[in-house]
Amino acid sequence: MLESFDEFKVEHARRLFVFGSWSFALALMLPGNARSTASRWPPVFETARSQFTIVEPREKVPPLRLKDLDNREVVIKPKLGRVTLVNLWATWCAACRIDLPLMGKLERGGVAGLDVIAICTDGNDVNKVKNYLQDIGEPNLNCFTDPYGSATDVRDPSASKFKVYGMPITYLIGKTGYIEGFITGAADWLSPAGIRTVRFYQDGPGN
Repeated sequence: MLESFDEFKVEHARRLFVFGSWSFALALMLPGNARSTASRWPPVFETARSQFTIVEPREKVPPLRLKDLDNREVVIKPKLGRVTLVNLWATWCAACRIDLPLMGKLERGGVAGLDVIAICTDGNDVNKVKNYLQDIGEPNLNCFTDPYGSATDVRDPSASKFKVYGMPITYLIGKTGYIEGFITGAADWLSPAGIRTVRFYQDGPGN
């Protein structure tokens, strides 16, 4: 028996990908259109406690009403034709101190066709967020706050556009603006597995 809900989620994700790998192998043996289902399954991409999990049914991301770090209201929307990572974090999250520098490295590293949007879920105090980013060495990270609950609604989590199954959590948005999947924890998207996952959605599914 699993000891915690976190372990349940990890086991559920593992089973999804075991099933996905089996489906992929089966599809390779089938002719014609039967093989097309194999293209749904991205490469395995893992953190220590989680792995990239497909979201079904896919939902389109609406324009997000946020605030930038100058406390100005902005409307953010993933750019069509590009893959976007939406990273949700909080100032109380220990793992975010590892994850946000990875996001900053990814942003500066310049993976072609990829955008990064970081959203602080508990950061209505812009100065507090700025100080946090300064403290971890990422003062220029493309980061926003969510005072209107546009991305995550703390008052009604079930109504959130981006569900928070763990912290941090990063959602991948495909080229047509649909949520494709997520991964929790400090995930290195510049690792070979991370880059393969990004390329998978740049090259095929979600078109």
